[in-house]
Amino acid sequence: MLYSHDTFGLGHLRRSRTIAQALAAADPELSALLLTGSPLAGRFDFPDRVDHVRLPGVVKLADGSYRSHNLGVDIDETVHLRAALIAAADRAFAPELVIVDKEPGGFRNELQDMLPAAKARGARLVLGLRDVLDDVASLREEWGRKGAVDLVERFYDEIWVYGPRAFHDPLAGLSLSARVRARTIYTGFLRRDAPEPPDHVARPFEEPYVLVTTGGGGDGADLVEWALSAYESDAAPPCPAVLVYGPFLPAEQRAEFDRRAAALGDRILTLAFDSRIEWLLRSAAGVVAMGGYNTFCEILSMDIPALIAPRTRPRLEQYIRAERAERLGLVRMLHAPRDGGAPEVMAEAITALLTQAPPSSGRIAGLLDGLDTIAQRAGAPAQLARSTGS
Repeated sequence: MLYSHDTFGLGHLRRSRTIAQALAAADPELSALLLTGSPLAGRFDFPDRVDHVRLPGVVKLADGSYRSHNLGVDIDETVHLRAALIAAADRAFAPELVIVDKEPGGFRNELQDMLPAAKARGARLVLGLRDVLDDVASLREEWGRKGAVDLVERFYDEIWVYGPRAFHDPLAGLSLSARVRARTIYTGFLRRDAPEPPDHVARPFEEPYVLVTTGGGGDGADLVEWALSAYESDAAPPCPAVLVYGPFLPAEQRAEFDRRAAALGDRILTLAFDSRIEWLLRSAAGVVAMGGYNTFCEILSMDIPALIAPRTRPRLEQYIRAERAERLGLVRMLHAPRDGGAPEVMAEAITALLTQAPPSSGRIAGLLDGLDTIAQRAGAPAQLARSTGS
């Protein structure tokens, strides 16, 4: 069973779905159940022996507080309902392996009943973490406030970091015991496949094009604005572009961007959302992105030249990832405040992207071994898995 709290964006859902698919493919006897709060879970395909339970959604407000997405109840009642559904799913499904994505206690500690019950039943409990969480000071404060270190020490048999050890240590600065550190496994990034599109799916442009993607899109307006302004400038790139807004870009901003894109004629194609964006990425000459975890894995997997313009709020995750990746020769990074957000800067960067070296020029050992490592760890006998950590 995989838990993905999903209060914002698509990252947690897409990562958990990728892992569930890989585990089911590696073991014909295995079934996987994904618990997710994402309102878009139903728009993704799930293979045989993989299914999902949709938890009541929550959304984050501008002031940092949360409210129920659709239910007409307050946030505490929503969390109580989510916790009850999670605990009931664990009792009924009785998984031998539970993988919790990012949040050791879940959203607002909603795993408080499930964790001890699963532990008492003998299930293996794994905390799965992306390669970068946040800067050290912010992460130490967040985990201290949530009691996350105590939860990890008490309940989790292993930590799986979905990146290579040589790339980044997401737990640097946390006071974790030597026992937990010894059971922390760096898996490598999660490789993504891009199958050939069906016959009815046409390539968006005959000539080379760049793909501009914001991931979920909830905070992607600045990147879309910057890319559009580049194509509106006198230094407009010579290649066309496909802009994928993401499903959470506000409708009024999408309408304005559509108007501006239409004025550029056949140089720009806009899409709201495509759950199989890998097809577009596979045939692109380059990609411009914010640098979230899943997009970064796709860039590495398909070996596409990439330009990353990371966000720096509310956390520094994307900036840290992009800075480290640029230093290793995997991508090139643009930082809007540093570069001024000038249209000419983005236009020149997109033009240079057409001749930029792909990520394979800077590969490091075990870069994309994540799914193979996870399949091996998941298939290990429980006693062996708990006694080793490499």
